[in-house]
Amino acid sequence: MEYIICLAVYLAIMIGVSIYSKARTKNVDDYALGGRSIPSWMSAFSYGTAYFSAVILIGHAGKNGWTFGLGAFWIVIGNSLLGTYLAWKVLGTRTREMTQRLGAATMPQFLGIRYKDPKLKIISSLIIFIFLVPYAASVYKGLGYLFQITFNMNERVIMLIMTIITALYLFAGGFLAASIADFIQGIIMIIGVCLLIYFILAAPEVNGITHGIEGLNSINPDLIKPLTKGTVLPIISLVIMTSLGTWGLPQMVSKFYTIKSEKSIPAAKIVSTIFAVIITTGAYTMGTMSRLILKNDESLFTVNGKLVYDKIVPMVINHTLPKIVIGILLVVILAASMSTLASIVLASSTTFVMDLIKPITGDKLDDKKTVTLLRICCILFVVAAYFLATGNSPILSLNSLSWGVVSGCMLAPYLLGLYWKNATKTGVYASIISAILIMTGGVLKYSINSPMITTISACSMIIPIPVLYVVSLVTRLYEQAHIEYIFNKSENMEADL
Repeated sequence: MEYIICLAVYLAIMIGVSIYSKARTKNVDDYALGGRSIPSWMSAFSYGTAYFSAVILIGHAGKNGWTFGLGAFWIVIGNSLLGTYLAWKVLGTRTREMTQRLGAATMPQFLGIRYKDPKLKIISSLIIFIFLVPYAASVYKGLGYLFQITFNMNERVIMLIMTIITALYLFAGGFLAASIADFIQGIIMIIGVCLLIYFILAAPEVNGITHGIEGLNSINPDLIKPLTKGTVLPIISLVIMTSLGTWGLPQMVSKFYTIKSEKSIPAAKIVSTIFAVIITTGAYTMGTMSRLILKNDESLFTVNGKLVYDKIVPMVINHTLPKIVIGILLVVILAASMSTLASIVLASSTTFVMDLIKPITGDKLDDKKTVTLLRICCILFVVAAYFLATGNSPILSLNSLSWGVVSGCMLAPYLLGLYWKNATKTGVYASIISAILIMTGGVLKYSINSPMITTISACSMIIPIPVLYVVSLVTRLYEQAHIEYIFNKSENMEADL
């Protein structure tokens, strides 16, 4: 009963948000960008809830906490400092100013204008639309495992319910609905994760931080070491993939150009960072202490001879928490997952409609028709992600594939495009090709479910940066007028895209 009450209250709130937002969504700018008027606190929570979902709370926390012990807290530091604080500091102000001045509503639009190449806009749009689907699928799978173990429900049923709910509130209110929902869901997440930390550390098997560390040491001394010879590469790869990776993800970058003003960014930066510290600390505390709570028994999550790490966190939650807290935590993970899914769907659907469909149709699509098409694309995207989620790939593998391709292709052109005047179109194409080759070669050599997929994903993000830089040095620069147009805060002119 406690579960049902918590879920019913949450769903009622989401329905209210949908109704409120639909009445205030009048045009494409409102639907896709929230009118570029999202307050700092709302933007901060929106960034955090888009970042952390069932993917981290179930997929990453379970596998990495169990495998690396306290070493997994390097990921907490990376997500908080590199993935959040430095992302806002390095990208926030410049992204908000340049996209506003250049009239870019999506990452592909910005890249197309910055590098003076409409084809780049189309290519980047296709990459985003296709390869964010596996990420959305990984969100579904995390939630499916949780409800399957807690309620003994068929995971496909809960994934289908999540599909319908997310589609409804995105169909109604777009970015405004997602941002309001993110703010509410962010508060729920903080409360739930604080309760989670308390009950995990208070569990008899853990009995506080000190005894918990002693317990891990008795299982394997390597579990309390920050790094060991065998964990250096996978942990560094995870930090890069899950932290630097956010810099090139369109659903994360969109938070910078929808914020109300550049003056709101410092506050959003601090709030987002605090949020990241709380959520990641809770997730990896649970994952690390799962060794003690499950008595180091891998047979509990072994299926057909294979370790299914995605089952660890749901089992820990079921074993440790009171029913009412489980109900709250179910809402937390549902909220986190729906926030992330909404951000992914909006980013993908917006770029598909605005950067692929609308240029083809020209003036035939007015604001009303464009918003309708955006809503239809949102529904199609969540349905596609649902069907992919019914496959057998683990959460971490789907996440690594998606982030590796999307952030690998977008990060270097976006970051250097913001700051380096000598970045060229040829350099951009070379960096995109290098990212795709790295991911394709890695998947073909090791398979998508290999432990190496995270390292391959990290390489696909890092290597394109020097590739773009070196190729740009030996290729033709843009004319001075274009560089001044892009980097000058003077009077804007109409973009020919």
